Amino acid sequence: MPPEPPPPALRLIIDREALAANWRALNALSGRASAGAAVKADAYGLGAAIAVPVLRDAGCRDFFVAHWGEAASVAPLAAPGTVAVLHGPLSPADCAFARALGVRPVINSLHQARLWRDAGGGPCHAMVDTGINRLGLSLADLADPLVAGLEIDALLSHLASAEEDSPLNAVQLARWQEARRMVPHARASLANSAGIALGADYHGDLTRPGIALYGGVPCGALAPHIRQVVRPEAAIIQVRQLAAGDGAGYNATFIAPAAMRVGLISIGYADGYLRCWSGKGTMRSADGAALPVLGRVSMDMTIIDLTAAPHLREGDWVSADYALPEASAISGLSQYELLTLLGRRFQR
Repeated sequence: MPPEPPPPALRLIIDREALAANWRALNALSGRASAGAAVKADAYGLGAAIAVPVLRDAGCRDFFVAHWGEAASVAPLAAPGTVAVLHGPLSPADCAFARALGVRPVINSLHQARLWRDAGGGPCHAMVDTGINRLGLSLADLADPLVAGLEIDALLSHLASAEEDSPLNAVQLARWQEARRMVPHARASLANSAGIALGADYHGDLTRPGIALYGGVPCGALAPHIRQVVRPEAAIIQVRQLAAGDGAGYNATFIAPAAMRVGLISIGYADGYLRCWSGKGTMRSADGAALPVLGRVSMDMTIIDLTAAPHLREGDWVSADYALPEASAISGLSQYELLTLLGRRFQR
């Protein structure tokens, strides 16, 4: 057998206490409702194997993934019946898998309702579309006998513009309340992260925060309650001296104005640190010195200015400025992209 590889020169620091604290804050803001957790996309890039136990131990009892393959990895980390698959069943095999694993399918259409009924049924969730025009049963579908025959635990809907002062929020709220009157269900759920800040009318019995759990701030009202969770770090793999007039990186988009000391770090666009950070990003030394990104970000490497940290050497680590709201404003990426782009090469 080949030896185990050494740790990579790239790591993702995950503040587990901040993650737990964010869930507790969102749960408290949910009032009489309880907060679940969207853990799809490998817990928004953090790693479900890390995030789900933290959230479970903090008190979370409802977890939402998108794909059946995600359910296979999340279900062993949570109690039976607490994991739901948002995309619902597309085949009898999906239904059989759900029943064997003890996870809830989310029924989004009459076709999915029929598949679940024909597989033997049982507890499920149902999504009703109230105006986002993505997945979900229409209000007209709710009168169908197939829906009446479902054993619905949570009746879900999803807000399209919760982070904005949009009239669509009130329209969706009214439609969701109408759906609640039409369909028997044990619980009801409408609010995502930003929806929690819209107030008690939007909370129902269960809220479904996602981005805010992981340090994202989708609306100003949540800013005082959310802590940063994720910080990428990379090792310096080479130190170089540039002379005045030397170019650095592809196409020499940075030209040294004077003699300077630079470092190559082990992070690039293959890791989710995209070219949009070129000439804009900042790394930090352990003592907080700012180390600007120079020139164009490469696939596996980024060049940084070491002027403010003359003590740094090859093998030392630097961290990226990656508080999500600020990083989004600088990079032009959404807070969601900043997390879910983080690649597999990071040691988490």
